[in-house]
Amino acid sequence: MEARLLICDYSYHFQQFSNSHRAGLTTYLFRLQTEGSCTVFCNGTDYHVEGGDLLLLKPGDEYELMVHEDAGGGRVSSGDYFLFCEGGWIDAWWSRMSRPVVSRIGSDDRLLGLWRQLLLEKRRGLDGENVELTGYLLRSLCLCLDRAITETKPANRTAYTALRLKRFVEEHATVTFKLEEAAAHVGLSLSRAVKIFKEQYGKTMIQYALEIRLNAAIERMKYSTMTQEEIAETCGFASYSYYHRVFRSTYGMSPAQYRESFAPDAKPQPDK
Repeated sequence: MEARLLICDYSYHFQQFSNSHRAGLTTYLFRLQTEGSCTVFCNGTDYHVEGGDLLLLKPGDEYELMVHEDAGGGRVSSGDYFLFCEGGWIDAWWSRMSRPVVSRIGSDDRLLGLWRQLLLEKRRGLDGENVELTGYLLRSLCLCLDRAITETKPANRTAYTALRLKRFVEEHATVTFKLEEAAAHVGLSLSRAVKIFKEQYGKTMIQYALEIRLNAAIERMKYSTMTQEEIAETCGFASYSYYHRVFRSTYGMSPAQYRESFAPDAKPQPDK
């Protein structure tokens, strides 16, 4: 089944603007507001769209975009990534779950990076588009959008805040970060952030970060020739001695012994 990218671009409006498909769209339309605001009319309903809002429309939907002055008057600002697509794979993906017309997913740098890559590949199409590559990138974007939609509508506000803390830890685990930075990321005091995370996941942020760091260390042991000191540094441990102590406490053996256990022909390494 195909996933065909028809149009992909970025637009920014600093003057009033409107675009109408009142007769109904003929393809799928994805639109992510990145800055400013606008109004979208879809199937009889007006939606106020702000930065971080994702618009998903299917063939047949009425659609009209209106960019106008902000509430303060006099200023027009609206920036967004958008794409039109179609294909059997997109049809099947769309039917998997019910999605709101507008979802607040925020501005995730990884998701935006994928969208930008699609945009660049489409522009390179002037020299011969790599249809296979754009097809897989489009599939990846669809799946990432579903994850973003699902993760940003948890049961309650506390669960959503805990999820944001979890994602912060995942993104920063392999570098040295302070818990105060995680708390500031979600706009909470350190004590409140620590409490929410522990209640939601049954472990502390530090414990979760260590799990990620240890998993990363094992991957590097298996698939690289990095020394244990290099592994400790690149996985976010403050020192080799701390890495060694945490690893032994968790797995009952030193990092060097662990590496030998899945590489029996490797040259024995001293237990530092």
